[in-house]
Amino acid sequence: MRTIPASELIINSDGSIFHLHLLPEQLADTVILVGDPGRVALVAEFFDTVECRVSNREFNTVTGTYRGKRMTVLSTGIGIGNIDICVTELDALANIDFATRQEKERKRQLTLVRLGTSGALQPDIRVGEALFSRTSVGFDGLLNYYAGRNEVCDLRLEKAFMAHTGWSELLPKPYFIDADRTLYEHFKDATREGITVAAPGFYAPQGRWVRLRPQDPDLNAKIESFEYEGRRITNFEMESSALAGLAALMGHRAATICTIIAQRVALDACTDYKPFVRRMIAMALDKLADLK
Repeated sequence: MRTIPASELIINSDGSIFHLHLLPEQLADTVILVGDPGRVALVAEFFDTVECRVSNREFNTVTGTYRGKRMTVLSTGIGIGNIDICVTELDALANIDFATRQEKERKRQLTLVRLGTSGALQPDIRVGEALFSRTSVGFDGLLNYYAGRNEVCDLRLEKAFMAHTGWSELLPKPYFIDADRTLYEHFKDATREGITVAAPGFYAPQGRWVRLRPQDPDLNAKIESFEYEGRRITNFEMESSALAGLAALMGHRAATICTIIAQRVALDACTDYKPFVRRMIAMALDKLADLK
């Protein structure tokens, strides 16, 4: 069995994982991921009990209970790179013996649900709606660095999308990855489902033009017009594809639910979106408390 070198898995002197500063026993099986470190406190307000609070850089963590179920809420910060850190370190906390630096024989499956905000790409999607990313499109290229990528991705959907958009060879090859099916079935009565683009940036990667012109100024229009077996691409955000892809490769359950706070087609955005986010959090916690 492979022993993981210290350079590959960094463990702090107090026995915690390098970036998250969590100890294995501080991690619940149900993990809520949020981008904003300040949103951790908002989620934790709903908890009945709080077991621990840990903070390092943008990674704030609270573990507690909600309706008797143990949960962890963790802030990831913005972007795909931070999801790579967080999911890898969460898996290590669950499935690596820190004393021997070897994989545990018996694996622990985590349920990872990201609660975020997003911009809609279709005119019929309203600000304030909660959208479940049934499929995520990674514009970031992260999953392409991992073995097994093709085994968990929808290659037919990927091929159709690249043909429709005339995908540039200058850009990372996109990948299409589904959320965990059990989570999709569990949340489908409380959310709208869609195909979500996870972009590696907020501006040009999402078609925004401030001073620097996007490489393909028509890409958003091509994305909006894409249809596959009756399904459309519904929204932009920045983390869902890496979360779904890494979880699928590692054997965890993962999904992303986003509150729509901007209408990209109508060129409008809502800055007073906290009531919508709070409603999404309450719904997600109740659903997760009932999840087997």
